[in-house]
This record gives sequence, C-alpha cells and structure tokens, in this order.
Amino acid sequence: MRNRIPVLFLGVVLAACASPASTTSGDGTASVPMVSESSRPSPTMQPSTEPTPQPSSEPLVWRALDPTGPAAREDHTWTVGGNGRTAYLYGGRDGSTVFGDLWAFDLDTDTWTELSPGPGPAARFGHEAVWVEDIGLAVFAGQAGATFFNDLWAFDPPAGSWARLPSNGAVPVSRYGTCAAIGPDLRLWISHGFTSDGARFSDTRAYDFESGDWTDQTPTDGTRPVERCLHGCWWTDAGELALYAGQTTGVTALGDRWTLADGAWTRVEGSLPPDRNLYARTRLDGATLVFGGQGLDGGFLADLWLLRDGEADAISLAPDGDLPPGRAGAELIRDATGERVLLFGGRDGAGAHADLWELSGAVPEG
Repeated sequence: MRNRIPVLFLGVVLAACASPASTTSGDGTASVPMVSESSRPSPTMQPSTEPTPQPSSEPLVWRALDPTGPAAREDHTWTVGGNGRTAYLYGGRDGSTVFGDLWAFDLDTDTWTELSPGPGPAARFGHEAVWVEDIGLAVFAGQAGATFFNDLWAFDPPAGSWARLPSNGAVPVSRYGTCAAIGPDLRLWISHGFTSDGARFSDTRAYDFESGDWTDQTPTDGTRPVERCLHGCWWTDAGELALYAGQTTGVTALGDRWTLADGAWTRVEGSLPPDRNLYARTRLDGATLVFGGQGLDGGFLADLWLLRDGEADAISLAPDGDLPPGRAGAELIRDATGERVLLFGGRDGAGAHADLWELSGAVPEG
C-alpha cells in the first residue's frame, strides 16, 4: 500500500466509551472509520504504561492527479469492484455526445485501461451502476437523446462480456436520474426519477438478481419524498434507505433528506447543506460524503459535506490544497485500502471535465 495519509480513517485502538461513528482528539479533529467494526482491535482492559495512540490530525487535503484516461464527461458512473482495487467507469455525456465506453481504473497504480467487452448496453447517461457479488457491474436505466431506458445489464470482468439481465414483474418505467443501491437483502433498490413525457416519479422498487423479478416497494401510507430526479440514495449501516436532495418540477435544486424503514418514509429534520442536484457522493462506514452539484441558483458548487447515519445535522468540511472547481455530474469513489477518496469528471458552465482528484487526511469536527 502506498504511503498516504488516512482519509476519514481511524486506525488506532478505541477507548471503550468512544462512539462507533466518530472519535475526537484534543485538537477537535474527528475521523470516520474506513474499516468495519469487526476489523478493529478490541480495547484492552489491562493497565498499560504505554502511551495511548491518538487519532490522525493530518489536514484534509485535495490533490490533483494526472493520469491519461476517459474523455471529459458528466452523468457517468464509477463503481469500485469486488476486489476493491479496480473501479469501473461507464457511459456519461459531454454536451450532445453520449458515451457507451467502459474503463477500468487500477487503484494501486492510478492508471486507466479502456475495455472492449463487445455488445452491451446502448450508450447512455444519467444511469445507475452498482457492484453485485457473483454477477459484476450492474447498470440500470439512463437516457440517450430522446430515448429513456429501463433495461438492466451486467458486466462480468472475468468473462470480459456484457449480459442483459431478465426483468419481470413490476418493472420500473424507463427513467433517467433515479438512484440505486444494493440493500441488506442483496436486492437492487431504486427510487424516483424522470422520464420522456416530463413526468417525475416518487416510486421505490426492488430487483431480485436470483429470480429476475421487480417488486413495487412504494409505501402506500404516509408522506413520501416529492417526485424528483438527480438525487442520490444509499443504505445506512442500520439498514435504512436514505435519500437526499435532487431536482423537482419547477425547482432547480432540493435539500431535503429522508429515510425509508419498515415500509414508511421519514423526513430527517436538521441542519443540512445548501440545496443541490447531481452531486457526487461516496459511502463511508457510518456516513456519506457529499461533494458539489448544481445549486438552487444554477451555479456549480465545490463544497464538501459529511452526512452521518442517525445524526440530523450535516458537517461542513474545509479541505486544504488546490481545490477542485465547482461542478455537477461528477463521481466520487472510496479507495478503502489506499485510504483516500477520488473524484472524476463532471461539468460546470464551461463544459465537461476529465480531471481526477484525490482527497486524503482526517476530518475536522464541524
């Protein structure tokens, strides 16, 4: 492993009374663990004369990287594979140019390789992608020009080929700008989105990879998040589906946060980041990191926020270094082994980007 400052990482023995989500040193620096609870060393109950290790207080820093790779684009996907050392980038667009290319990024060498897997999904943007064990990279929905998709494809890296997956049951209406995440039940969950007739959705559906069946999981009672697209969703460590921000009819950007559990949506009331759509995000242990997006005034944001599970207030982060320009439609991934986060692509008022950024360091308490 390269010698890097831990990103949002806690690699010390925790005191027995410390929170599993964060720890704070005397200088006010907190870190979100990049390792699972089970992999932490157990605290000792024996007295010791050794000094107690302190969490890293190294500053949070952005740094530009410069590998040659995919063309400039936005609204693509970038997904870390099962071995944690390869991240697969698929699709996206640059203005009217829509991409259907597939790239592998080696997290050990910081190099890009374009793959040639043969026939696969049609070129698209605004789709979703997840990694599915024993299946590979699963890609769902998206848009190309006036065409909207609801197909589901899987790229199998060992075979080097795409396969279209069966879709039966309550198949979602073709859509762009939905959100997707693999649930604790190992199903693909999607929620909300936008389609060709100008309609936005507020439905939630789940796909079973074993049976090939979609089921409608939309709650029938209570309030649900307003119809939207260009948002994000993820599963919390407690097994709740979280949904945040996006865009709805007549409103450029939203800033609300919700969780779905036990068949009901609940709005999370707290201090949240400014409204946004098409932000980049990546999941950490017990938290989600959010970068940029397009704001309510149409401008492009370059701010960084931490949304912790079970905590209503978001934490604003202020990294050092040369900061990435504000943008929307970028992708953020976590390199757990390399102890860093990476950002690629997106667009601003001048057009699409092909730049790559690395974020490393410890998270200061907001």
